[in-house]
Amino acid sequence: MKPHQLNIPVKTYFGRDIWKESLKEVEPLLDGNIMIVTTGRSLTRLGYVEKLKEQLSACTLAKTITVFDKVSANPRLSEAQEGIRLARERGVDVVVGFGGGSAIDMAKAVAAGTDVCADIEACFYDGKTPMGHVLPIIAIPTTAGTGSELSKAAILTDEVRRIKSGIRGAKLYPKAAIVDSVFTESVPFRITMETGFDVFAHAMESYVSKAASPFTQMQSEYAARIVGEMLPRLAFNMQDKDARKHMSYASMIMGINLGNSSTGLPHRLQYPLGAATDMSHGAGLAALYPAWVYYEYPHSEKMTEKMIGSLVGKDIRGREECTSAMYAFITSLNLPASLQDFNIKEEQMDDMAMAVSGNIFNDPAAQEPDILKKIYHKAWEGQECRQSLWQQEKAADSEA
Repeated sequence: MKPHQLNIPVKTYFGRDIWKESLKEVEPLLDGNIMIVTTGRSLTRLGYVEKLKEQLSACTLAKTITVFDKVSANPRLSEAQEGIRLARERGVDVVVGFGGGSAIDMAKAVAAGTDVCADIEACFYDGKTPMGHVLPIIAIPTTAGTGSELSKAAILTDEVRRIKSGIRGAKLYPKAAIVDSVFTESVPFRITMETGFDVFAHAMESYVSKAASPFTQMQSEYAARIVGEMLPRLAFNMQDKDARKHMSYASMIMGINLGNSSTGLPHRLQYPLGAATDMSHGAGLAALYPAWVYYEYPHSEKMTEKMIGSLVGKDIRGREECTSAMYAFITSLNLPASLQDFNIKEEQMDDMAMAVSGNIFNDPAAQEPDILKKIYHKAWEGQECRQSLWQQEKAADSEA
């Protein structure tokens, strides 16, 4: 057996309605001027941001509390630069990421860029690792999906040049993560389904990854079973608090996998897709997944069968059955199952394939010639041309 290394540097608190108690536990980290980085609108409307400010203000070592809430669903490089300028002006000492993956990713970018010697653009465009002084980060996720609270990456988008890429490095690991499922209980249907599917994507891709270990694969199987049981329960009853708690746990343990075995082709393919369409990360992954499973199967037959079987709760055999089961699960949750759902043209597929960046070779299917183009084109075709209920949900959320 090859040697494996497991790194879990983030002190983690998990449960339901434990966030206030957990903040007291990490109080020594809350020393000086604090910036809350949040997606803002819904969390502010629900009163959560104000409650968090009150709790942080009560900390013995805390001085000032600044809120930065100019964070898009796909966080922008320009927003990161604005947050960094504000953090420097306010002399911020600690950053608290409060929200979905976008808020936590933005918190990491701000923490990395506040040092006067830092060059956030070099990290984004050139893949340089953040060095120097990175501010301490405390991550409090409010969705169950990204696992960003336990990972060392921050994903940003340059909306002008239409580039979506990551800033990565060990210094971006939060010092502490407070994973409280109570915050997920007000998340609307579409976002619940999209972020929930991201949990499975992390499980599946980290399972077949060449960097996987027996530990990460064990966690992947467990997370896939949780998603397969709990996400349909939430689709049926959004008030299911037990299902919310299980999904938060699965998301959290997949954050560990992200830091230790990484992801595969769907995540790399989603970045150009997200940059071109501004779609959410989870929606893009769902639309890509049946096509990726189809091409992944010949390179990882038993692993693909095992993971999709864990998801749907029955034995799955063969390429077509795996692909069909994946498609059926996605459509059962009203998620997009074709790139045509995003009103893009097939001729864009080759350009997006050229824009894929980063290491793709953790994924066994990456060895296949023209694999990026093949997946994009098959995902565009889909198994049927349809106007999905996901589009209706998305339009309803925009009007809310």
